Amino acid sequence: MRISTAYAFESSMAQLQRRQAQLSDAQVQLTSGKRVRLASDDPAAAAAAERALAAGARAEAHLRALAESRNAMTQTETALGDAGDLAQRARELMVSAGNASYSDAERASLAHALRGIRDDLLAVANRSDGAGRYLFGGQGSDVKPLRDAPGGVVYDATTGQLSAAAGEVTPLSLDGSAVFLQAPDPANPGNTLSLFDTLDRAVGELLTPGRSSVDVAQTVSAGLAGIDAAQGNLGRWRALAGEALNRADGIESRLTQRRVDAARDRSDAEDLDMLSAISDFQNQQTGYDAALKTYSLVQRMSLFDYLK
Repeated sequence: MRISTAYAFESSMAQLQRRQAQLSDAQVQLTSGKRVRLASDDPAAAAAAERALAAGARAEAHLRALAESRNAMTQTETALGDAGDLAQRARELMVSAGNASYSDAERASLAHALRGIRDDLLAVANRSDGAGRYLFGGQGSDVKPLRDAPGGVVYDATTGQLSAAAGEVTPLSLDGSAVFLQAPDPANPGNTLSLFDTLDRAVGELLTPGRSSVDVAQTVSAGLAGIDAAQGNLGRWRALAGEALNRADGIESRLTQRRVDAARDRSDAEDLDMLSAISDFQNQQTGYDAALKTYSLVQRMSLFDYLK
């Protein structure tokens, strides 16, 4: 079998170019640290990396939503604590109003103090989370959820609960109507009472002069029963806010692990095994050197070289 000099040259050149391309690819992989840079490098691995990237992005978005929920529930729990303190102060004033030795003027002074506490409670009920949402705004509203009306405080927002998109139910707000206007009525089982109506009624009766000690005692008794019921309701909602914060800790742990898993899966799919890559690069370099030597030898296989 005869092999022409031209064929030997072409074959050596093709081998040299192939070795050079392989060496270049190995060098690019080493410098980038990525085994899969393009989908054409390994379609299956590239698809797995994209899925892992999407999973990591979802976990990151859920963590941001969870942070908003945690912030809102932290502020809500604080607001409910403030409301509970105000209700306790109102209870102490009601107890003082039951003193039989007090005059109408002294009871009127207590009534004005109760009215101030009532207004402070309304401000707490309309507290914002600092991001444009109201802590007790239910399912959302552009206006303050609770408002003074001729018949008493009314709820203007939509009842219910606004939740964050954190993969699991994490609240951003509470139903202010249920918190402040729907405490179980101890005098009428199955019915509810409003904390604001209870205080408004007590203030109005304490401001009325000339009432008998029996009437005053009835006012104090009814006011204390209503405040106690409202305090119990505030305590239950505060416990729910605390439970939401505890659940947020567990959800954060799961989402963080999911993000870590996604990053690991992406790394497994597209990152380079450096030890194996360095060994492969050295082999490619050795092969390229051998191809260069082979080409240099083929270059001297000319008839004119033998005739010299």
